[in-house]
Amino acid sequence: MKLESKLPEVGTTIFTVMSQLAHQHEAINLGQGFPDFNPDPKLLAFVSQAMKDGHNQYPPMPGVAPLLDAVAAKVQALYDMAYNAQTEITITSGATEALMASIMAFVKPGDEVIVIAPFYDLYLPAIKLAGGTPVIVAMRAPTDSDPSYRMNWQAVRDAIGRKTRLLVLNFPHNPTGLVLTEDDLDTLETIVHGTGILLLSDEAYEHILFDGKKHQSLARRKSLAAHAIVISSFGKTYHTTGWKIGYCCAPKAITAEIRKVHQFMVFTVSSPMQYALAQYMQDPAPYLNLSAFYQKKRDRLHAGLLTTRFKPLPSQGTFFLLADYRHLSDLPEAEFARWLTVNHGVTVIPVSAFYQDPAHPSSNHQLARFCFAKQDDTLDAAVAKLAAI
Repeated sequence: MKLESKLPEVGTTIFTVMSQLAHQHEAINLGQGFPDFNPDPKLLAFVSQAMKDGHNQYPPMPGVAPLLDAVAAKVQALYDMAYNAQTEITITSGATEALMASIMAFVKPGDEVIVIAPFYDLYLPAIKLAGGTPVIVAMRAPTDSDPSYRMNWQAVRDAIGRKTRLLVLNFPHNPTGLVLTEDDLDTLETIVHGTGILLLSDEAYEHILFDGKKHQSLARRKSLAAHAIVISSFGKTYHTTGWKIGYCCAPKAITAEIRKVHQFMVFTVSSPMQYALAQYMQDPAPYLNLSAFYQKKRDRLHAGLLTTRFKPLPSQGTFFLLADYRHLSDLPEAEFARWLTVNHGVTVIPVSAFYQDPAHPSSNHQLARFCFAKQDDTLDAAVAKLAAI
């Protein structure tokens, strides 16, 4: 029997490939975005207690009431947006499932979906599985005079057409660390006004911003929230990426459609972990203090890279930092990442992997993504290896 792939151009994700390579060569893995330290013991104790209390069977499909209420209260406190916990919030199997369910719920064959490059590698396969057509809008890449990525809002405006169904946004942005400003939200409001397109806002790093910056969630603007799906991740917030629990907030009619897909994709999410998260969220300190926690790690890695031949770029948010390696090698990014892992014992992610055609010269800016969600000793050991090159 001849099988025809629905995703013939898709292989194993770069994150899996590089993590396997790191394991094979016993390299320090600053590639894939996960902490190498444990979550708060208090949170783990809450999970254990929830299991002992009998929360071990199927919970309600949208999520357990205490966690839905806790998310609603958090969003209200942070962004002054009152989502109905029962009809406008859904607990999902990570932010990934929330993204996939949202795209499958609304994108039909012939629809166009605008995606900002560089982008997380889930977006394009999800759009294609739904029958949609990705329309790629590139950020302005760093230059010697301006070492940061910048949004090109005029290009977004120009990309919107009669077939546009969805605009996918991701801020704080992976991999560049760019964050939105109030002016950006003003511009976005102007661009989408009267278009009828939906906004899919991946805000997995909403609690990780630096240098006093404030997260500009789409939930802050009622005109945007009225046609937006706002997604976040407990894994990124509470150092529990392996739990795969996230959530999405959206108006009632939009949520109803997302839940239709969610119920047949995963049906529901771990019961004891939901109850534990609900209890843990009663104290806002862990997420309110997260920016300060990660800023110290960003600063540590940034300072360390300055002692090497890498040139670190500014990172305004997330737990990633980009670095220019032009003074070290002229290899394309994917080859460089492999060379660095195999020959020098440090694993990074090529930024070209976040573009539609990673091999194309326009996708290669000789940049590598470093994850600093690591113990200080891990970061210091990696810097020592890099400084020796």
